[in-house]
Amino acid sequence: MKAGIKRFFISPLTHLLHDSRSVGITLLVCTALSLILTNWGETGIRYLAIWNDSFSGTNAHHIHFLGLELPNSLLLIINDGLMALFFFLAGMEIKREMLQGELASIKQSLLPVFGAIGGMIVPAIIFFFINKGTDQIRGWAIPTATDIAFTLGVASLLGNRIPTGLKVFLTALAIIDDLGAIVVIAIFYHSDIHLGYLFGTIALISIIYFLNHKKVSFGIWQILCGIALWYCMFNSGVQATVAGVIFAFLVPTDLLKKLEDKIHIPVYFIIIPIFALANTAIPLPMGSLATLNTNLSWGIKLGLCLGKPIGITAFSYYLVKRKWADLPEGVNLYKLIGAGILAGIGFTMSIFISTLAFDDIHTQNNAKVSVLVASISAIVIGYLWFRFEKKTRVQAK
Repeated sequence: MKAGIKRFFISPLTHLLHDSRSVGITLLVCTALSLILTNWGETGIRYLAIWNDSFSGTNAHHIHFLGLELPNSLLLIINDGLMALFFFLAGMEIKREMLQGELASIKQSLLPVFGAIGGMIVPAIIFFFINKGTDQIRGWAIPTATDIAFTLGVASLLGNRIPTGLKVFLTALAIIDDLGAIVVIAIFYHSDIHLGYLFGTIALISIIYFLNHKKVSFGIWQILCGIALWYCMFNSGVQATVAGVIFAFLVPTDLLKKLEDKIHIPVYFIIIPIFALANTAIPLPMGSLATLNTNLSWGIKLGLCLGKPIGITAFSYYLVKRKWADLPEGVNLYKLIGAGILAGIGFTMSIFISTLAFDDIHTQNNAKVSVLVASISAIVIGYLWFRFEKKTRVQAK
């Protein structure tokens, strides 16, 4: 009986949860569901209220609870609290790749590092020139992000049309892109700095480092310090989710893979779907297509769909031509451009930056809709780009 249950239910479910395509499909379903519910008459009003209504009945970012300053709505709990776990997972992946993976060797890392830099600079420049002189300029970082789960999920759907070397390149590039986005968020998207809480974060980092240095088993004491670290970061004025990355870099190297495996499913199949449900609750009034013809929208769409492939391809190809790096085995210029197109799938990180860049809900929603349109376009164009690739292409030298 137990063997039958394992064979017909547990094993297929385990396979599904570890299939990179499942994450992208789950996010698409959650996004579609959220958009339908939001725009379904009275149901939409109640659905929006679930996420956006403050606990205190005010517009304050914080609520006083048991002497603590905490997020004042379910949406803030998700974006400032739960997403810290997503950043914790991303931080561990970045650290492991830097110590043991594709980013451990300078020669190996040069190509994805330069590709990621190009993939952030060019979209930002495109957005800047389209939106310069307007209030929307604060959204310059929105099209610089790549959604690693979605991008690798689409790559998996293409099977052997994407060589192993290109998947490795795309993975490393997306991880570096995540790191770049985290740095941008920490530096450019913060409110007034509260030095007391900032000094508190520094003290907690020192305590965790000291515990690790003294070989104290990584467990309850470090976790409690990590929670306190998030609390201090949340109240310091620096984006609270950065605490997740800092805590990740304090995890001992030998525990990285174990912890990644432990929180992979909760993060990608609970936290990120909840994030999608909450952040794509976007009312679409009559004539909403007009919002896709604004400077803000064009900056995001052209940044992701055009800036990403141009930046990644140009910077990577320059390195190859200078003989500072080599293209992965089986990868040519055509496939490199295709990887750049797939990297234009912004979704999670781009939507997250949209919530940080603008206070006005209407502007946030316009940015989010543009991110969705650009990401879906990148998915379709990237998929077709590889599906209709000719069998013989000249290898870039």
